[in-house]
Amino acid sequence: MMLNSEKFETNISVSLAMEYEAVSKRILGEIELTEVDVEDILNYVISAANRRKVYYLWRPFLRDPNDDMVLELAVSAGCQIIVTYNKKDFRGVESFGIKTMTPQEFLRAIGEIK
Repeated sequence: MMLNSEKFETNISVSLAMEYEAVSKRILGEIELTEVDVEDILNYVISAANRRKVYYLWRPFLRDPNDDMVLELAVSAGCQIIVTYNKKDFRGVESFGIKTMTPQEFLRAIGEIK
């Protein structure tokens, strides 16, 4: 897995970890993973990520409050990039000095794909 790569850092907050868990468990019947599989994956992601505390809020800034928590984490962690499939939902993050990239764009930027 690339989570331990030296090419980038992964950051997580308590609220984002809880959101990942809620979304993952909500789609359990739609994916070929068990609840134990999902918990194992989440535990790995959380253990591999930098755990950050978010002390300030800019809500509402983005259209979706769950996206606001990602932006707040990115600012708190000093991130340069938010990797997301929903770039349009993060319009305006440039004012915080943050870019958005799709996973494919990000992997290309760090030299993992051509």
